[in-house]
Amino acid sequence: MVREKLITRGQRLGCILEFSVLGLVLWGAPGTRALNNGLAMTPTMGWLHWERFMCNVDCKEYPDSCVSEQLFMQMADLMVSDGWKDAGYKYLCIDDCWMAPTRDSKGRLQADPQRFPGGIRRLANYVHSKGLKLGIYADVGNKTCAGYPGSFGYYDIDAKTFADWKVDLLKFDGCFCDSLKHLADGYKYMSLALNRTGRSIVYSCEWPLYVWPFQQPNYTEIKQYCNHWRNFGDVLDSWQSITNILNWSSSHQSTILNFAGPGGWNDPDMLVIGNFGLSWDQQITQMALWAIMAAPLLMSNDLRHISPQAKALLQDKDVIAINQDPLGKQGYFLRKEKDFEVWERPLSSLSWAVAIRNLQEIGGPRFYTVPLTSLGKAVACNPACLITQLLPVKKELGFFGWSSLLKLKINPTSTVLLQIKTPS
Repeated sequence: MVREKLITRGQRLGCILEFSVLGLVLWGAPGTRALNNGLAMTPTMGWLHWERFMCNVDCKEYPDSCVSEQLFMQMADLMVSDGWKDAGYKYLCIDDCWMAPTRDSKGRLQADPQRFPGGIRRLANYVHSKGLKLGIYADVGNKTCAGYPGSFGYYDIDAKTFADWKVDLLKFDGCFCDSLKHLADGYKYMSLALNRTGRSIVYSCEWPLYVWPFQQPNYTEIKQYCNHWRNFGDVLDSWQSITNILNWSSSHQSTILNFAGPGGWNDPDMLVIGNFGLSWDQQITQMALWAIMAAPLLMSNDLRHISPQAKALLQDKDVIAINQDPLGKQGYFLRKEKDFEVWERPLSSLSWAVAIRNLQEIGGPRFYTVPLTSLGKAVACNPACLITQLLPVKKELGFFGWSSLLKLKINPTSTVLLQIKTPS
């Protein structure tokens, strides 16, 4: 079942919010620019069901892949036993289609009783017993994108319900809202409602995604209310989808780049590594560029059936360390030259990460020579540096002087990820 938002997302709005006075107050110090809930100080890491399992609610025909309590418990078990939790993937997140078609007699959301017989609270307890955190999905409008009950008119009730269930993350979608003002008011109100519960809940917004078709979003405002935010359409299990996201991110980086940092991140959507649509080189590119972009690392795959190669890539501790670097600066597109792209990211301890991507989709591997004086604002290798290649395979490339040239061989659609450090 394909969710309607994949076709018309950002084109329809349908919630009617009658907020005469929201009384919005930002917590924290006066003039604070970021949501000050102490969460997402590095990009969120975990697993999210949507891209791989979508809105499959037919547990009779698909008992092993329907959106159900069983699926999430199995994934929780594997996140612990197969090293995902130890690698940093802590959030197990439910997307759309978990709800019953109607609210209960007290106006509260409820899980589908056949697919989640123990309810969300029991699932949360199970997930927490594994040392993991649970994420859940709701929508700012009258309905979710798949047509389940929306949160309009119920923001406080839903926030309290999620807190009572011991939920740790809320992905808040933006379908069925009738104006940009009402959309913004709803996102702000839910942020405040979550904060009032007293529970630490990461707030994942899709607010700017729904604004872009009409105007440039106000990212100063968005960062004040959200821990991360989606800017572009849903990722698909295809190379075209990945390149579309990268092209959008590079062409809009002057608008979005400086708002990313501890507590708030640009979200290019899920990692689809370990699925069906990407070649090995393309999976390397997604992992490398998501690390450069300081993106939330939310996998959407089947951990029961993932190749050792894909698992090793997703659990690569050196690449994850770049993604999670405490400096919290998002990397950026630097230049395009001869069908190669160069991206770079400043890291803590005066280090840099550099990704060089071969844009060609034809032929064989090609060489690219990069002057080290052109990297890291001309200081990454000044006066000398140690360069380590992290992807596609890790190897020490050695010490280089500031005026050196570095020659790399890169497969079509693949990326070489480097770490540049000044000698200690």
